[in-house]
Amino acid sequence: MNNSLINQSFKNAKKENRPALLTYIVAGDNSKKKSLEILKSISKYADICELGFPHNTPIADGGQIQTSSYRAIKNGIKINDVFSIVSKFKKIKNNKPIILMGYYNMIYQYNENKFISKCRQSKVDGLIVVDLPYPENKKFAIKCKKKKINFIQLISPTTSKLRLKKIIKNSHDMVYYISMLSTTGGKLKVSPQKILKEYQKIKNLNKSKNVVIGFGITEKTIKSLKKADGLVVGSQICKEITSSLKKRQNPVINVTNVVRKLINKIR
Repeated sequence: MNNSLINQSFKNAKKENRPALLTYIVAGDNSKKKSLEILKSISKYADICELGFPHNTPIADGGQIQTSSYRAIKNGIKINDVFSIVSKFKKIKNNKPIILMGYYNMIYQYNENKFISKCRQSKVDGLIVVDLPYPENKKFAIKCKKKKINFIQLISPTTSKLRLKKIIKNSHDMVYYISMLSTTGGKLKVSPQKILKEYQKIKNLNKSKNVVIGFGITEKTIKSLKKADGLVVGSQICKEITSSLKKRQNPVINVTNVVRKLINKIR
């Protein structure tokens, strides 16, 4: 999968001597049309776009992302709507990687094989399934790989060294390091130095894997984590959508400004 769009994005960022910027929004927040507009607009600055499935019991997501999820659910966003957002986006931005993020029970209910085929059809580049850990995800990851979809493994500060080695060996083009034990959008409880020290241990196991850091990354903290291959910002973006809607402003413009500031901090 070395020639995947995800891999290519990391290579391009490395050429510019910076980490890749990954953004996260919930599909359908605050409407199907709006979230497609936001996606199109922020993809000018983001290297990889993550799109979350709205879910009513999101175990890893903090308040900001939950609020976004509720808005999308209230607007009746279903799994097929998410695929349609991706398809429409890919028709315009064929080279911009899209990673879908969701929970396994949703995929299971939809039907695993049907879900993976649908990802392939709509040109999804990668999948993060928060509650499908290694080794339970081995079969699913193989199915994804066959359809040229990156299955993205998650690791955290508590992952043991032995387990780390196995996960990294099994991973595709990208590994997601959760910087701290918390839900998303929490204050950065751990110093950036400490996060990077842990991060380096993971990188040393296999230099060729792209490892991104997520959780607690904002405009304030992003610069201090510049040494990573990639950085994920989600809650700050969802928060911006919420505040735009409250102020009756256009979320597309406001969110794009946030993403532009983020990329400028790491350039």
